[in-house]
Amino acid sequence: MYFLLPALAAADPTQSPASTVLRLKIDGDVEPILATYIDEGIDDAAQRKSALVLITMDTPGGLSASMENIVQHILGSKVPVAIFISPTGSRGASAGFYILLSADIAAMAPGTHTGAASPVMLVGGYAMAIDDTMRKKINNDALAFLRSFTEKRGRNPTLAQTAITDAKAFTEKEALDGKMIDLVATSDDDLLRQLNGREITRFDGTKVKLELSNPAIVEFELSARQKFLSRIVAPDMFFLLLVIGALGLYTEFTHPGMVAPGVIGGICLVLALYAMQILPVNLAGVFLIALALALFVMEAKFTSHGVLLAGGIVSMLLGALFLIRSPFTAGGVSLGIALAVTLPFAAITVFLMRLVLRSRKWRNTTGREEMIGAEGVVVTPLAASSEGMIRIHGELWQAVSTQPVPEGKSVRVLRIDGLKLYVEPVETTA
Repeated sequence: MYFLLPALAAADPTQSPASTVLRLKIDGDVEPILATYIDEGIDDAAQRKSALVLITMDTPGGLSASMENIVQHILGSKVPVAIFISPTGSRGASAGFYILLSADIAAMAPGTHTGAASPVMLVGGYAMAIDDTMRKKINNDALAFLRSFTEKRGRNPTLAQTAITDAKAFTEKEALDGKMIDLVATSDDDLLRQLNGREITRFDGTKVKLELSNPAIVEFELSARQKFLSRIVAPDMFFLLLVIGALGLYTEFTHPGMVAPGVIGGICLVLALYAMQILPVNLAGVFLIALALALFVMEAKFTSHGVLLAGGIVSMLLGALFLIRSPFTAGGVSLGIALAVTLPFAAITVFLMRLVLRSRKWRNTTGREEMIGAEGVVVTPLAASSEGMIRIHGELWQAVSTQPVPEGKSVRVLRIDGLKLYVEPVETTA
């Protein structure tokens, strides 16, 4: 889980753990998996007796519940926590703004920004319009939460609150001048140099002097489980799992007994359902994808000269693009993935349905049903409504015909009753 930098590998094993800096990363949306990762990192730093937890951040925001979880762990951390919006061009917007101001040390790199922290309610992946009373309740709750730690951290709560009330954003200079952050640094090393020997006041009021003259930086990585789950909640992977799941179950239903497509499809759909609990999924996108599947099936059944197929492709592409959207991120299913998945899915679905429809026209080649429509030769003349013998497939059968049929003539089987065949003469043309 942990990868030590060369500086740590070369260090003396007896070196004081007080010089250890545990580095974590917030890169992307703030969601439950990331919150678990940050929580575990802070706990690990306490066990190591590290001098500092350094969290570099670049996030457009995320879920309020996950943000609150991270803030609570930062406030209760036994080890000082520094949040650093880095590198240049990064941001700590929305939920990232709360996380930044909750840290013992708040820092930003040149060319970064933070703020725009107004709460947004999501329904189907989009912001929901709410009445003034509800909006006031949500904003006042967010303001109280922000004040609860910014005042104790000695930061400017009045200016910070404008990020909620007015959705205001701040550059690193504006945040520093407004006393919302502690310093501006060009890199992690520059930040640690500026913090070395600095005395800070923890959230509980205790004073701590940071000793970072020769810090040994330890990277805290996502666990294998967290990496796997974080891949699942990526928009492109979620769309892929959803489509593969639907295709697998569709294949199993149209071709029973194949087993593997049904198993794979079921697993993919369960993983997709897990991702749906985290991602801001737009139901309109899901319905468009379902409509596309229906149009592909209809294309195989009816002659539409490609109209149904084209409609299905357009519907699935729109569904993919509408599937995941949120006001705090422009992230969603990429057009490249949408095209790469839609076209093969359309071809496979239509092909499988045509196989099913074609199989319904095939004649049985085994069993009693195979005899229906088969032709044989009369061995013993057949009188009207009387039994005689015919030879069919090299076997002798008792047969009954409604018309007289002389020996040597051909007859066709109409139906079977036990071991008796009901036949009719085969008309011949000169």
